[in-house]
Amino acid sequence: MDDTTREFIMRELRENQSPYFDEGDLAHYYAKNRGKRDATIYEMLVVKSEDSTISVSGLSTADTSNYFLRLAGRYRPHNSRVLG
Repeated sequence: MDDTTREFIMRELRENQSPYFDEGDLAHYYAKNRGKRDATIYEMLVVKSEDSTISVSGLSTADTSNYFLRLAGRYRPHNSRVLG
């Protein structure tokens, strides 16, 4: 994977604002999706959308799962083929 693709994926995942993945994760999902950039972004955003609410001593953080699912929707694959 070239640097331009890596930077694009990390930007779309909002990793600078909400870090979740490391370089090993990125390489894994990119290989798993056979080098397809949009499929990689989609899968990683779905993984990142897991419930992220943290509660400690009565304080809690906002759940960002819906935000990342909305982002993933932009990269969802569409099955547009003729059925036999």
